[in-house]
Amino acid sequence: MNKTDCPGCGATLQSIDKNAPGFVPEGAKLDEQVRCRRCFRISHYNEASSVTIDDDDFLRLLNTIGETQSLVVLMVDILDFEGSLISSLHRFVGSNSVILVVNKLDLLPKVSNWNRIVHWVKKQAKEHGLKVQEVVCISARRNLGVDRLLETIEEYRAGRDVYVVGATNVGKTSMINRLIRDYSDLDRELTVSFYPGTTLDRIEIPLDDGSSIMDMPGIVYKHRLSELAPKASLKALLPEKPLKPAVYQLKAEQTLFFGSFARFDFVAGADQSFTLFTSTAIKIHRTKLVNADEMYAKHRGVLLAPPSIEQLDEMPAWTKHDLQIPKDGQFDISISGLGWIKVNSNVGARVVVHAPRGVKVTVRESLI
Repeated sequence: MNKTDCPGCGATLQSIDKNAPGFVPEGAKLDEQVRCRRCFRISHYNEASSVTIDDDDFLRLLNTIGETQSLVVLMVDILDFEGSLISSLHRFVGSNSVILVVNKLDLLPKVSNWNRIVHWVKKQAKEHGLKVQEVVCISARRNLGVDRLLETIEEYRAGRDVYVVGATNVGKTSMINRLIRDYSDLDRELTVSFYPGTTLDRIEIPLDDGSSIMDMPGIVYKHRLSELAPKASLKALLPEKPLKPAVYQLKAEQTLFFGSFARFDFVAGADQSFTLFTSTAIKIHRTKLVNADEMYAKHRGVLLAPPSIEQLDEMPAWTKHDLQIPKDGQFDISISGLGWIKVNSNVGARVVVHAPRGVKVTVRESLI
């Protein structure tokens, strides 16, 4: 870490362009304690910022990993596994070993079967072509499983540098701060925020043996609703407490609205129940499919909220995902960045999901 780098986000400090990463007012003392204006406002005022790193810089930073001899720690969000997984990781890491860290286990319902969760993660990772040395499940915020992760990192790194990578908002910075507190004499922490893209450049944390931990900027995936949603609505979208599953018994041609974030149409099939796993701040409204268009036109952003009418203008228009749920097996319908819907029967169904254009909607084996 250079004295001219922001200790919160890693950006090079500068006083020329207030819209560029690392801006500090003219005359500020550039030392290891000075944070850029962006990090200061996030930390003290919980203020969002439009300053981000562009895609070319992301690729430039990630491509450097394959040129090193290191251990790669890939962190994903269990609430958005498909949306936060870097499926093309092999392009960036070369021959380096990978540990898969699954974060935010504290936000799963308390009745979750942990052995099933671990088995599910391993199976999904394999199906996505991800070759990993180990899978470690944690809650960085609650400090659960972190000791096990540290032991695993120490076992596999063999004195090498460690690169921590992942999509935005998967919890990398919270984990890095734990490493700083326990294994470094640095008297600072990185800026933590629920706003996407808080870390703007590679941040190097020296270890006692001469190697380092590298916190890489989060990869921005536009197929996640959390990346497309207005900043003012992110608190409602991203849960801070364990999910409380909500069960709905539906007949064919009934609709569920997730505020104005998304809509779920049960188009055809036998009467059956669906379990919703989303933030409790998102209000669910049920109506008949025949009335759904009129209800959305009349109540979007008001009764059907969040987001508000003004915030909806910042989001892409909805597009339809027509899905056929197989008859055999247990399946989820995942809406990246929002949550998922569990199909509780194995009799099959035809459903349509309406979500902002670009948001990834997939059918997968049930997580819970």
